[in-house]
Amino acid sequence: QVQLVESGGGLVQPGGSLRLSCAASGSLFSSSRMGWYRQAPGKQRELVADITSRGGTSYADSVKGRFTILRDNAKNMVYLQMNSLKSEDTAVYYCSMKYPGLDYWGRGTQVTVSS
Repeated sequence: QVQLVESGGGLVQPGGSLRLSCAASGSLFSSSRMGWYRQAPGKQRELVADITSRGGTSYADSVKGRFTILRDNAKNMVYLQMNSLKSEDTAVYYCSMKYPGLDYWGRGTQVTVSS
């Protein structure tokens, strides 16, 4: 059974930084594409960044140059380093794991960017 647990969210001022972490259980992690999604109030969930099992990354245009996704296969962890945060980054951030035929989600962590 796969479980994804996010941590690291919180309240930060505009221009600040946060690092989100996602701990994954199970044996599929190193073979899976891992991603971070976010959902703001009244909006659809959107892809923020993802990373393939081989380390290839992709980012939403809105976060390119500010966010970095990293994975540690030895620890079954994926991270999202968020810098230069803006008010429009406020959302619940979700960790996802995608393996052929399987799709798992964490419960999310709230990120609020406000002065």
